[in-house]
Amino acid sequence: MSAEVRRVAMLSAHTSPLAQPGDGDAGGMNVYVLELARRLAARSVEVEIFTRATSSEQPPVVEALPGVRVRHVAAGPFEGLDKEDLPAQMCTFVRDVLRAEATHPVGWFDLIHSHYWLSGQVGVVARDRWGVPLVHSMHTMAKVKNASLAAGDRREPAGRVAGEQELVDTADRLIANTADEASQMVNLYGADPARVEVVHPGVDLERFRPLDRTTARAALGLPHDGDVILFAGRIQPLKAPDVVLEAAARLMRSGRRDRTTVVVVGGPSGSGREHPTALVDLAHRLGIADRTRFVPPVAQDRLALWYAAASLVCVPSYNESFGLVAVEAQACGTPIVAAKVGGLVTAVRDGRTGLLVDGHDPDDYAAAFARVLDEPGLHASMSRAALRHASRFGWDATAERTLAVYADAVAERRALATAVGH
Repeated sequence: MSAEVRRVAMLSAHTSPLAQPGDGDAGGMNVYVLELARRLAARSVEVEIFTRATSSEQPPVVEALPGVRVRHVAAGPFEGLDKEDLPAQMCTFVRDVLRAEATHPVGWFDLIHSHYWLSGQVGVVARDRWGVPLVHSMHTMAKVKNASLAAGDRREPAGRVAGEQELVDTADRLIANTADEASQMVNLYGADPARVEVVHPGVDLERFRPLDRTTARAALGLPHDGDVILFAGRIQPLKAPDVVLEAAARLMRSGRRDRTTVVVVGGPSGSGREHPTALVDLAHRLGIADRTRFVPPVAQDRLALWYAAASLVCVPSYNESFGLVAVEAQACGTPIVAAKVGGLVTAVRDGRTGLLVDGHDPDDYAAAFARVLDEPGLHASMSRAALRHASRFGWDATAERTLAVYADAVAERRALATAVGH
């Protein structure tokens, strides 16, 4: 099956897979693109990832991994562009993607895999020029986000909605992270169910694994006993880190202040960059600043330590196409308290590996925290179940399933070309 696909052009226009997750626009999608490319390369598929250059010091081409090449495309100013400004730069991005392919023999790439709607716009043009299939992963969708906006967050523009609709109508295959996301593509955008494939993202089970909690806490300078509540991710309204602080403050008022530590790992992103100190200010207003640690984004190995050190990880997002943080934490044996939205319903087994909460009322999250931490035997049983559940989401399974989607798209395109030729 994989022999049909030798070379893939992967498009990640608005954020580089080499960027540090948890800051700016870098998040789970960055991890997804790089890890998928790594596993494809291990299966003898060459991958070239095209992303927008954000610094004049970035080399045009980086051999990121064996079989994985990252091309930094100059499209617009290197710095100072928000994601909302990028659509105007996509014509330049398309031009350089086409130029790069032109340096290879005709038919070099067998397939294009675009990530997020901006990359998809580039993919549509390149697909038509090269005569190869386009596989697209949404990662997030405007209509879904606009239906459940956090307070103070901005609606996604009509241009994005139109761009996503074009992709749904024209891509050879659409990859959804979960069955829920596949249903959203069909119900909200009218996608053809026959062209939508569900492929769960993976988790690096060698990096994210059970570690001794006492050792992890000692390495991070955390109290060896007591409760540690962790939020990891981009600090923006969509991710709702304020709910974690509000819930933790309520928990501390129940007489457990001295034994509770809240940790926020991540940096401002999206509309959160407009008020970069908002979360720190909230901790002060709630009177829990002395019990809260704010940690800049960290490398994956360090993040695994934070997961292992935590008593629980909270993911209260207003929407998640999957919820990679939740699966990574579970792979470390840490229970989850998460919003009952989107892909988190798949990523977390409610009542078994963690608790899912309807809505975003801090009182409900505080009650969930208390249940996980205090109910006899629950934390230990959730930890064991979390390890079993996370083991289903290895990247190798993701790569194999993605290759199957690629092969089907290539076979269909070749069959159509043969039919037309006759």
